[in-house]
Amino acid sequence: MFYREAGDFKTSYAEDNQTFPIKFDRFRYYAVLFVGFAIVPFLINDYWVNAIFLPFLIYSIAAIGLNILTGYCGQVSLGTGGFMAVGAYGCYKLMTAFPEVSILIHVILAGGVTGLVCVLFGLPSLRIKGFYLAVATLAAQFFLVWLFNRVPWFYNYSASGQINAPERTIFGIEVTGPNTEAWATYLFCLVILTVCALIARNLTRGMQGRQWMAIRDMDIAAEIIGVNPLKAKISAFAVSGFFVGISGALFFSVYLGAVEVGEAFGINKSFLVLFMIIIGGLGSIFGSFAGAAFLVLLPVLLKNLLVGTLGWPTDLAAHLEFLIIGALIITFLVAEPHGLAQLWRVAKEKLRLWPFPH
Repeated sequence: MFYREAGDFKTSYAEDNQTFPIKFDRFRYYAVLFVGFAIVPFLINDYWVNAIFLPFLIYSIAAIGLNILTGYCGQVSLGTGGFMAVGAYGCYKLMTAFPEVSILIHVILAGGVTGLVCVLFGLPSLRIKGFYLAVATLAAQFFLVWLFNRVPWFYNYSASGQINAPERTIFGIEVTGPNTEAWATYLFCLVILTVCALIARNLTRGMQGRQWMAIRDMDIAAEIIGVNPLKAKISAFAVSGFFVGISGALFFSVYLGAVEVGEAFGINKSFLVLFMIIIGGLGSIFGSFAGAAFLVLLPVLLKNLLVGTLGWPTDLAAHLEFLIIGALIITFLVAEPHGLAQLWRVAKEKLRLWPFPH
């Protein structure tokens, strides 16, 4: 009853198959975009941006990329942190080699480079799958971190081994460097996330997405009905790497500003993004947002509650955070494998039928 579907008619297949076929959902989506673009930039400060908004926006892009590969195509990957490092170092080399080019172009090109690298490490998926593919991508994680640590060319022969983002602007407004404004970095990442989400949503709803899901459900049957496994799997690795590379470039240039590959893009980063799509929901774009929001907000809430309010030691609160995340992952895998996205879908169906029981 909350949705008020009376009079909401569809007169074409395009209207019936749109992302938000219910008018209430479309209005809610437009309202969220309006608040995100027109209201939030005037209310936030440095703390809100650095603690909540930037991590949420950047991790959402990474979660969308991994969800395309794992949730939609069924190819398990544990190398997300390494691929984010490729995007970060690719963006750094482009920023230092071509300082006159826009940072937006650098971020997109870094995503393209990461997509090519991801395809290279995704070639074993043509012969192996499941646990063995996970081990292969895990090897990619360790190899890429080792490569960026051992080859001085990637960090321009810096004595510290770190890479530092130089100042770059968009329309005369700084979005990287130490003098950036909170609203500028927020809007820059929000625009990129919005475009990436729209691209991912349309890809997963189209023919390419159906091929990915056919490979995920049963690759042999998919091949029998005409799906090319080589094209489907390689395209999933390429698109996933593109999104993950963009998130790594933003994570380095806009969020941190200076990174060391072992600390910023270690194996913990790969597991963190994997946990996001498990808790948020595999095979769901909304689940990528929900999982990223949950795992970004949970540490902040626990820190404020346990450390700030109750006075607990910081290390004890950090260990409790690991326990809660682990318990949630087990709970979702056993009780609700489709994560928060499925809970949201069930809640919407209840609201559509309320107060009637059927």
